[in-house]
Amino acid sequence: MLNERELARYVQRVGDRWPLQRVLLAGARVDDLHGAPPQRERGVEYLVVLVSEHFAGVPWLERVYQAGSLWDAAEMGGAADVHCYTPGEFERKRDSLPAVRAAAERGIEVPVPRG
Repeated sequence: MLNERELARYVQRVGDRWPLQRVLLAGARVDDLHGAPPQRERGVEYLVVLVSEHFAGVPWLERVYQAGSLWDAAEMGGAADVHCYTPGEFERKRDSLPAVRAAAERGIEVPVPRG
């Protein structure tokens, strides 16, 4: 099961720094929810894709470090591989990175609070 309450708190923590347009959640835990067989190569437990126009001008590693440090692995039951993109970067990465494409195609769209 997904800790939806903690996931919402995570999105809020990130959104307090950078207003978000889109949040996608994928990874082994989401695949489990979708009925993936237990005997498989699991990959990362969680893959989080954050999309915000406010990432523009912020170095990619800084975005990822800050957003990743806000993830509570103990509460979520696993670590996350966090990706932070502007909308344009997301479109390009969706075409070039299989993990981002999989998140866009099979991931869960997480509600983004509107302030």
